[in-house]
Amino acid sequence: MKIYLVGGAVRDELLGLDVRERDWVVVGARPEELLQQGFKPVGKDFPVFLHPKTGEEYALARTERKTGPGYRGFDTMFSPDVTLEQDLERRDLTINAIARDEETGELVDPFHGQRDLQDRWLRHVSPAFVEDPVRVLRVARFAARFAPLGFRVAPETMELIREIAARGELDALVPERVWQETQRALEMPAPRQFFEVLREGDALPVIFPEVHALFGVPQPEQWHPEIDTGLHTMMVLDQASRLSSDPVVRFAALVHDLGKATTPTHELPRHTAHEERGVAIVESMCDRLRIPNAYREIGILASRYHLHMHKVTELRPRTVLDLLESLDAFRRPGRFEQFLLACEADARGRKGLEQCHYPQPEYLRRAREVAVGTTLSEEDRAGLQGFEIAKRLHDKRVRALKHFKKQYLAERAANDPGHPAS
Repeated sequence: MKIYLVGGAVRDELLGLDVRERDWVVVGARPEELLQQGFKPVGKDFPVFLHPKTGEEYALARTERKTGPGYRGFDTMFSPDVTLEQDLERRDLTINAIARDEETGELVDPFHGQRDLQDRWLRHVSPAFVEDPVRVLRVARFAARFAPLGFRVAPETMELIREIAARGELDALVPERVWQETQRALEMPAPRQFFEVLREGDALPVIFPEVHALFGVPQPEQWHPEIDTGLHTMMVLDQASRLSSDPVVRFAALVHDLGKATTPTHELPRHTAHEERGVAIVESMCDRLRIPNAYREIGILASRYHLHMHKVTELRPRTVLDLLESLDAFRRPGRFEQFLLACEADARGRKGLEQCHYPQPEYLRRAREVAVGTTLSEEDRAGLQGFEIAKRLHDKRVRALKHFKKQYLAERAANDPGHPAS
């Protein structure tokens, strides 16, 4: 019996990265041998065991054979006769098919993963790559993780991704798995690469048709020097990634402009009322992929109100208060901050405007503080009930926001003599 450290742990060690979890492969053993040593079995599809002391996973070496469509159409075979090389051959990428001998520390690298680590290639292990459509999502996710280190998808691997898409294998992906990989990609350093790889591999129209539809849709050059709506969306996602590591913020950045894909051709490049049209598309996408409510809610808010945010200093105080209430900013300050970050990413996700000054979040934060600090005294409440109290508070907050706006504009004029308020 031989034991090897495999997969991501070896890869990350060689890249000098922190290893989060370690997986092991046991070659030349039967299940009963591990049970006798105190290992505890987990799972049903193939023998995986937990180490009695470390809790790490140890899997018997195995092979897989394609038996049907999709990523579930596989037969798994394990036995003491399965070699380490056979086990590694079923893996997706060469950089994930390197093993380290537990006893000697020697590396076993039959598919030249070390070379691809050095040359920064994400390359498939074997032609069997095309048998599992989940690998398309995994490669795209690895691109999102490792792009800052210079990794890119090998041309021959991209060709196999296109083959998977052309064969209709992507249709077999279940929504939960698509979202699982997408959510993980949104947590990566460069989530834009996830969608760029899917697009280059002809997979984006199948997996995210709502995003794919944005490419080629023009916008007014005055506000969008990059012109293309799909490119703008990718730039916004880049900016969201710089502003926040929160995948919810990044998701909001991704979906904020989905409504522009449905603008009638005769109205282009203008996109009147795209915000409200986008809400229905966000809802449909979240339904289709069973996306959690935290993402759905912020995606809807970003779509519906991002233009309100960009013009917030020009809005009437009553409209600003309505916006705060629509965002549920008083009860959910955390989500309010997520919305502000997504809108800032939108403002900066434009060619040449990546470092633009964007004072709107500060304005709306201060407006929220003013509204929160405005309450009704006992005298204000005298003789009022229910709705009348709420209306009295609303009107008082509007008056407070009118005063705040005058004060804010005066501050701007004092600090910037060229500002219109002066």
